[in-house]
Amino acid sequence: MVESAGLFADYLASLPAAQLDRLYSSLYTCQAVLRSLPPLAKQYVLRLLFLTDPVPAALVADWPKPEAQSKHKASLDRLQQLRLLLACSETGSLSAASAAAAAPAAYRLNPTFQQQLQHALTSGAPVSRPSVPASVASRLPSAAELAAHATSHWESVLMHLVSPPSIAGGHGAAVITRVLIRAGLLIQTGSSLSVVSSLAFPFLLKDRNEQLWAIVSSYIESAQDRGHDSGDVIAFLLELGFHSIGTPYSMSTLTSMQQEVVEEIAQLGFVLTQKGRHDQWFIPTHLAAALSSSLSESATSDSEGFIVVETNFRVYAYTQSKLQAEILSLFMRLEYRLPNLVVGIMNRETVNNALALGIVAEQIVQYMRKNAHPQVAIKPPVVPETVVDQIRLWEFDRNRVATTAAVLYDDFPTQEVFEAIARHAQQIGALLWKDSKKRKFVVRADAHDSVRTFIRHLGSKKKRRSDA
Repeated sequence: MVESAGLFADYLASLPAAQLDRLYSSLYTCQAVLRSLPPLAKQYVLRLLFLTDPVPAALVADWPKPEAQSKHKASLDRLQQLRLLLACSETGSLSAASAAAAAPAAYRLNPTFQQQLQHALTSGAPVSRPSVPASVASRLPSAAELAAHATSHWESVLMHLVSPPSIAGGHGAAVITRVLIRAGLLIQTGSSLSVVSSLAFPFLLKDRNEQLWAIVSSYIESAQDRGHDSGDVIAFLLELGFHSIGTPYSMSTLTSMQQEVVEEIAQLGFVLTQKGRHDQWFIPTHLAAALSSSLSESATSDSEGFIVVETNFRVYAYTQSKLQAEILSLFMRLEYRLPNLVVGIMNRETVNNALALGIVAEQIVQYMRKNAHPQVAIKPPVVPETVVDQIRLWEFDRNRVATTAAVLYDDFPTQEVFEAIARHAQQIGALLWKDSKKRKFVVRADAHDSVRTFIRHLGSKKKRRSDA
């Protein structure tokens, strides 16, 4: 999926050059990076993979057709950002600063990346970690149970963005809240959590693969905040993406850092952990596999539409998911909840409630379109135009009037005092309204202290005059 690959590549490109080069010593990382590249960039890597000498820049410039120059430039830029393609002078490699200052004479692949990828292509898939004995197999969950476990845990993560719990949760809740706070989707105020609605709802609209990589990026950053090497965490997570779904792997083969990561990402649904009498093992789920498969251009979302919207603003959602029902309740009133069906209705009040949370009309419309039931999706428009227009009109009506926190001043002793204070409020740009006949005016709330100080100063000044 393009968005997932872009998030992954952008994150890697932000890493220091030394750390990025060290990451390429992992066979799994190199394969994941290759998957994430645009088709043309991937083709360039494969062209250079088995060449031992640098390729002249003039020759590389002749590779694309005239109409593909923009894609050619974008591909070279991406390869250089990821340090896969290194610029060379006639005498050797150029530093990043030198490469930016002068046109390179030639290009070559990053030697570490080149060596690892050659090994992967000539020797087959890397040897995975040994799985646990067959005697454990009788206690393993079925494929359906493992998928349900992963989906349940992932939805519990997203539920934090619909109805955040208190800080005082268990270890699993602590991991989830820490990651969501690091992602900027939650804000901690004392012992309570609040959702950043302007960011959370668009996040819920994203494709699951894109959500996964956004959460994983935040998890890596939070792990780095706690002293872990982000490169080691990235390499291990990418390795998990190449493990077999449903196969148990012994925890004893992991380092202490990797064991901690497994325990934490289990709360996010990436793995299921189990304990035996003498051993403990982890079982990768389809979410872990998505860490590598979602980077491919051919990756598709596993979600299916479920919403039917009628012209009378009634909505039918064919779902068993509590999360999806809670998301719908943000902008509609739920009337019925059946085992596999939720029925609700939208009106001015429910849409205004959503707008008050920071959700905008276009996000509501896009959510219903993106999750339209397959039988509706084949007959455009998937959301009736009358419904779309009305939602936008409700937003327009709400935005016509702007509210400002303000303070009213009245009961002035004289017209002279009233005019002096009102003039001061106008000079500092805080005066919102004035009625000279009734001796009343309104100022912005943030200027209240300044106006009050001026009133006290004016009063003390008059008192000194009277004493004199």
